[in-house]
Amino acid sequence: MDWNRIFLHDLDGPFALEIFFRTVFMFLVVVAILRLSGKRGVRQLSIFELAIILTLGSAAGDAMFYDDVALIATLLVCVTAIALYRLITWLTVKSSRLEKLIEGKAVYIVEDSVMIIKDDEKDSLSKEEFFAELREKGVEHLGQVRVAILETGGNLSVFFYANDEVKYGLPILPHAYDKHSDTIVEEGLYACVVCGTLAQLEAGRHRCKRCQHHEWVKAINTKRVS
Repeated sequence: MDWNRIFLHDLDGPFALEIFFRTVFMFLVVVAILRLSGKRGVRQLSIFELAIILTLGSAAGDAMFYDDVALIATLLVCVTAIALYRLITWLTVKSSRLEKLIEGKAVYIVEDSVMIIKDDEKDSLSKEEFFAELREKGVEHLGQVRVAILETGGNLSVFFYANDEVKYGLPILPHAYDKHSDTIVEEGLYACVVCGTLAQLEAGRHRCKRCQHHEWVKAINTKRVS
Protein backbone atom coordinates (compact mmCIF):
# COMPACT_ATOMS: atom_id res chain seq x y z
CA MET A 1 0.00 0.00 0.00
CA ASP A 2 1.07 3.56 -0.69
CA TRP A 3 1.23 4.92 2.86
CA ASN A 4 2.32 8.35 1.68
CA ARG A 5 -0.84 8.68 -0.45
CA ILE A 6 -3.06 7.31 2.35
CA PHE A 7 -1.77 9.66 5.05
CA LEU A 8 -0.63 12.75 3.14
CA HIS A 9 -1.78 12.62 -0.51
CA ASP A 10 -1.41 16.22 -1.74
CA LEU A 11 -1.20 17.74 1.73
CA ASP A 12 1.58 20.29 2.13
CA GLY A 13 2.43 22.94 4.71
CA PRO A 14 0.37 25.83 3.30
CA PHE A 15 -2.71 23.65 2.74
CA ALA A 16 -2.39 22.18 6.26
CA LEU A 17 -2.42 25.73 7.64
CA GLU A 18 -5.45 26.52 5.46
CA ILE A 19 -7.26 23.45 6.82
CA PHE A 20 -6.52 24.64 10.36
CA PHE A 21 -7.98 28.08 9.59
CA ARG A 22 -11.02 26.63 7.81
CA THR A 23 -11.72 24.25 10.70
CA VAL A 24 -11.49 26.96 13.35
CA PHE A 25 -13.62 29.32 11.27
CA MET A 26 -16.37 26.79 10.54
CA PHE A 27 -16.34 25.50 14.13
CA LEU A 28 -17.01 29.01 15.40
CA VAL A 29 -19.71 29.54 12.76
CA VAL A 30 -21.51 26.32 13.70
CA VAL A 31 -21.30 27.12 17.42
CA ALA A 32 -22.74 30.59 16.75
CA ILE A 33 -25.54 29.14 14.60
CA LEU A 34 -26.44 26.55 17.24
CA ARG A 35 -26.35 29.24 19.91
CA LEU A 36 -28.89 31.22 17.88
CA SER A 37 -31.16 28.17 17.77
CA GLY A 38 -31.57 28.45 21.56
CA LYS A 39 -31.12 24.72 22.22
CA ARG A 40 -28.94 23.55 25.09
CA GLY A 41 -28.62 19.82 24.44
CA VAL A 42 -29.14 17.05 21.91
CA ARG A 43 -31.99 15.54 23.94
CA GLN A 44 -33.94 18.77 23.34
CA LEU A 45 -33.76 18.40 19.56
CA SER A 46 -36.68 17.31 17.42
CA ILE A 47 -36.29 15.45 14.12
CA PHE A 48 -36.61 18.76 12.28
CA GLU A 49 -33.88 20.32 14.38
CA LEU A 50 -31.62 17.32 13.85
CA ALA A 51 -32.08 17.82 10.09
CA ILE A 52 -30.83 21.38 10.52
CA ILE A 53 -27.83 20.11 12.52
CA LEU A 54 -26.98 17.57 9.81
CA THR A 55 -27.23 20.28 7.16
CA LEU A 56 -24.84 22.48 9.12
CA GLY A 57 -22.47 19.59 9.72
CA SER A 58 -22.34 18.63 6.06
CA ALA A 59 -21.75 22.21 4.93
CA ALA A 60 -19.11 22.86 7.61
CA GLY A 61 -17.32 19.55 7.00
CA ASP A 62 -16.88 20.19 3.29
CA ALA A 63 -15.59 23.70 3.90
CA MET A 64 -13.05 22.49 6.44
CA PHE A 65 -10.88 20.43 4.09
CA TYR A 66 -11.95 21.00 0.47
CA ASP A 67 -9.95 23.88 -0.97
CA ASP A 68 -12.49 24.48 -3.75
CA VAL A 69 -15.33 25.21 -1.28
CA ALA A 70 -15.57 28.92 -0.56
CA LEU A 71 -16.08 29.88 3.09
CA ILE A 72 -18.51 32.67 2.20
CA ALA A 73 -20.67 30.22 0.23
CA THR A 74 -20.66 27.85 3.21
CA LEU A 75 -21.53 30.70 5.55
CA LEU A 76 -24.47 31.49 3.26
CA VAL A 77 -25.66 27.87 3.58
CA CYS A 78 -25.49 28.07 7.38
CA VAL A 79 -27.28 31.43 7.54
CA THR A 80 -29.99 30.11 5.21
CA ALA A 81 -30.41 26.99 7.35
CA ILE A 82 -30.85 28.94 10.57
CA ALA A 83 -33.19 31.42 8.84
CA LEU A 84 -35.29 28.48 7.64
CA TYR A 85 -35.29 27.09 11.17
CA ARG A 86 -36.46 30.41 12.61
CA LEU A 87 -39.18 30.74 9.96
CA ILE A 88 -40.57 27.25 10.49
CA THR A 89 -40.40 27.70 14.28
CA TRP A 90 -42.47 30.88 13.93
CA LEU A 91 -44.96 29.12 11.65
CA THR A 92 -45.38 26.22 14.09
CA VAL A 93 -46.31 28.73 16.80
CA LYS A 94 -49.08 29.99 14.52
CA SER A 95 -50.34 26.56 13.43
CA SER A 96 -50.81 23.61 15.80
CA ARG A 97 -51.33 21.31 12.80
CA LEU A 98 -47.96 22.29 11.32
CA GLU A 99 -46.37 21.93 14.75
CA LYS A 100 -47.57 18.32 15.01
CA LEU A 101 -46.38 17.64 11.46
CA ILE A 102 -42.91 19.06 12.08
CA GLU A 103 -42.30 18.29 15.74
CA GLY A 104 -44.40 15.14 16.18
CA LYS A 105 -46.51 14.65 19.29
CA ALA A 106 -46.06 13.38 22.81
CA VAL A 107 -46.70 9.63 23.10
CA TYR A 108 -48.21 7.89 26.11
CA ILE A 109 -46.09 4.84 26.95
CA VAL A 110 -47.71 3.85 30.27
CA GLU A 111 -51.14 4.55 31.71
CA ASP A 112 -52.34 3.13 35.02
CA SER A 113 -49.26 0.90 35.30
CA VAL A 114 -49.69 -0.91 31.97
CA MET A 115 -47.97 -0.22 28.67
CA ILE A 116 -49.89 1.34 25.80
CA ILE A 117 -49.90 -0.90 22.74
CA LYS A 118 -50.02 0.87 19.38
CA ASP A 119 -48.90 -1.11 16.37
CA ASP A 120 -48.87 2.00 14.17
CA GLU A 121 -46.85 4.10 16.62
CA LYS A 122 -43.37 4.59 15.16
CA ASP A 123 -41.97 7.13 17.60
CA SER A 124 -41.94 4.89 20.66
CA LEU A 125 -38.83 3.76 22.45
CA SER A 126 -37.95 0.10 22.25
CA LYS A 127 -38.96 -1.78 25.38
CA GLU A 128 -35.33 -2.14 26.49
CA GLU A 129 -34.66 1.59 26.05
CA PHE A 130 -37.86 2.46 27.86
CA PHE A 131 -37.06 0.21 30.83
CA ALA A 132 -33.56 1.68 30.99
CA GLU A 133 -35.03 5.20 31.10
CA LEU A 134 -37.38 4.20 33.92
CA ARG A 135 -34.60 2.55 35.91
CA GLU A 136 -32.60 5.79 35.69
CA LYS A 137 -35.57 7.47 37.40
CA GLY A 138 -35.56 4.90 40.21
CA VAL A 139 -38.45 2.79 38.97
CA GLU A 140 -38.42 -0.89 39.98
CA HIS A 141 -41.74 -1.99 38.51
CA LEU A 142 -44.62 -0.52 36.50
CA GLY A 143 -46.94 -0.57 39.51
CA GLN A 144 -45.10 2.53 40.72
CA VAL A 145 -45.88 4.44 37.51
CA ARG A 146 -49.18 6.26 36.96
CA VAL A 147 -48.25 7.79 33.58
CA ALA A 148 -45.13 7.81 31.39
CA ILE A 149 -44.98 10.06 28.32
CA LEU A 150 -42.35 10.16 25.58
CA GLU A 151 -42.01 13.87 24.79
CA THR A 152 -41.36 15.25 21.31
CA GLY A 153 -37.78 16.11 22.28
CA GLY A 154 -37.02 12.52 23.29
CA ASN A 155 -37.24 13.03 27.05
CA LEU A 156 -39.36 10.70 29.17
CA SER A 157 -41.79 12.30 31.62
CA VAL A 158 -42.86 10.01 34.46
CA PHE A 159 -45.66 10.59 36.99
CA PHE A 160 -45.64 8.30 40.01
CA TYR A 161 -48.20 6.94 42.41
CA ALA A 162 -47.81 7.92 46.03
CA ASN A 163 -46.26 5.05 47.99
CA ASP A 164 -49.56 4.20 49.65
CA GLU A 165 -51.14 3.88 46.18
CA VAL A 166 -48.45 1.74 44.53
CA LYS A 167 -49.94 -1.27 42.72
CA TYR A 168 -48.56 -4.64 41.72
CA GLY A 169 -46.75 -4.33 38.43
CA LEU A 170 -44.30 -5.71 35.90
CA PRO A 171 -40.75 -5.76 37.36
CA ILE A 172 -38.21 -4.05 35.11
CA LEU A 173 -34.94 -4.74 36.93
CA PRO A 174 -33.01 -7.21 34.74
CA HIS A 175 -32.66 -10.04 37.28
CA ALA A 176 -36.38 -10.00 38.07
CA TYR A 177 -37.61 -9.42 34.51
CA ASP A 178 -35.39 -12.19 33.09
CA LYS A 179 -37.25 -14.77 35.20
CA HIS A 180 -40.20 -14.60 32.80
CA SER A 181 -41.55 -17.87 31.46
CA ASP A 182 -44.30 -19.16 29.20
CA THR A 183 -45.24 -21.79 31.77
CA ILE A 184 -46.66 -20.91 35.19
CA VAL A 185 -45.36 -23.28 37.86
CA GLU A 186 -46.88 -21.70 40.96
CA GLU A 187 -50.27 -20.03 41.23
CA GLY A 188 -50.09 -16.31 41.85
CA LEU A 189 -50.36 -12.78 40.44
CA TYR A 190 -48.33 -12.36 37.25
CA ALA A 191 -47.60 -9.57 34.78
CA CYS A 192 -47.44 -9.95 31.00
CA VAL A 193 -43.89 -9.17 29.90
CA VAL A 194 -45.09 -7.30 26.80
CA CYS A 195 -47.81 -4.98 28.10
CA GLY A 196 -47.67 -5.34 31.89
CA THR A 197 -51.27 -6.50 32.23
CA LEU A 198 -51.86 -8.33 35.53
CA ALA A 199 -53.59 -11.69 35.86
CA GLN A 200 -54.15 -14.18 38.65
CA LEU A 201 -52.88 -17.38 37.04
CA GLU A 202 -52.92 -21.03 37.93
CA ALA A 203 -50.19 -23.48 36.95
CA GLY A 204 -50.01 -24.06 33.21
CA ARG A 205 -49.76 -21.96 30.03
CA HIS A 206 -51.78 -18.80 29.51
CA ARG A 207 -52.16 -16.02 26.97
CA CYS A 208 -52.55 -12.36 27.89
CA LYS A 209 -56.13 -11.31 27.19
CA ARG A 210 -54.94 -7.86 26.17
CA CYS A 211 -51.99 -8.49 23.83
CA GLN A 212 -52.19 -12.27 23.32
CA HIS A 213 -48.59 -12.77 24.42
CA HIS A 214 -47.84 -15.88 26.45
CA GLU A 215 -44.85 -15.04 28.68
CA TRP A 216 -45.29 -13.93 32.28
CA VAL A 217 -43.26 -12.86 35.29
CA LYS A 218 -44.36 -12.58 38.91
CA ALA A 219 -45.73 -9.13 39.70
CA ILE A 220 -44.25 -7.16 42.62
CA ASN A 221 -45.45 -4.13 44.59
CA THR A 222 -42.38 -2.74 46.34
CA LYS A 223 -42.55 0.94 47.31
CA ARG A 224 -40.40 3.64 45.77
CA VAL A 225 -37.33 4.84 47.65
CA SER A 226 -37.27 8.61 47.39
